[in-house]
Amino acid sequence: MKWTEISIHTTQEAIEPVAHILHEAGASGVVIEDPEVLQRDFSTGEFGELYQLNPDDYPTEGVIVKGYLQVNSFLGETVEEIKVELNNLLIHNINLGLGTVTLTEVHEEDWAHAWKKYYKPVRISNRITISPSWEEYQPESPDEMIIELDPGMAFGTGTHPTTVLCIQALENVIHQDDAVVDVGCGSGVLSIAAIRLGAKKALALDLDDVAVKVTKENVKMNGLTRQIEVKQNNLLDHIEGEYDLIVANILAEVILRFVGDAYKRVKSGGYFLTSGIIAHKKEEVKEALLQNGFTIVETLLMEDWVAFISKKE
Repeated sequence: MKWTEISIHTTQEAIEPVAHILHEAGASGVVIEDPEVLQRDFSTGEFGELYQLNPDDYPTEGVIVKGYLQVNSFLGETVEEIKVELNNLLIHNINLGLGTVTLTEVHEEDWAHAWKKYYKPVRISNRITISPSWEEYQPESPDEMIIELDPGMAFGTGTHPTTVLCIQALENVIHQDDAVVDVGCGSGVLSIAAIRLGAKKALALDLDDVAVKVTKENVKMNGLTRQIEVKQNNLLDHIEGEYDLIVANILAEVILRFVGDAYKRVKSGGYFLTSGIIAHKKEEVKEALLQNGFTIVETLLMEDWVAFISKKE
């Protein structure tokens, strides 16, 4: 089977929306080549580092986001639609940088595993290390918790700043036997982290059937099928009951759609953790949280990304 690799040269700010556009266009697999990962400090220098990354695999400036589209009679139209959606990002004041789009034909066996060279074990918080399922990794301390992850065709290797912020926020507020909802679960890393950190059960939700499938596989691989329920669902639509904690690592525009629903579903004294927020959207999300009754407990920052720990008093 033949595939076309579509490469978009853009900025850190645009990684999430560009990846979303590729995904919506039918891209099977997304690779992010971000040179900042070569120097990235996942907190303040006290945790581990990424291993065996080759600087030659990364652009000298900006970020390259790659998606893979099956070669068919509609490929030309699909590429044009992607270009239109990229231009639409400018309306939302998202900096595309160079914004160049290039196409390369590849064979399935070339791309299906090539992205794995970018993904190595990394300790991202005081207690959590994320290790790809194909890597052998030994804990460096007795209290270190390992999450084995295979992102497959879903978003989320667990090492993006927005995910790191979420896991660090979880460490700050999670309590033993909490019930957690993970909205937009991607590869399931936040649900798995919540259980590792002491939660009793987690409900992982995603509208994307590929993400649901990958999350189920990762939950099984980590031996947590009894504690984590995975469902295909749009945000918190039709979700009943109250939970100790809701976590959402998704675009700010999406978070704004369901802040009110999150307030209804969080127990009194519970927390709503939000990440995936680019810096210039910070105040907009903060205002929505406050208007809906949440109190901002802590604001976490990493690079150009923001996460909020908010509480229902």
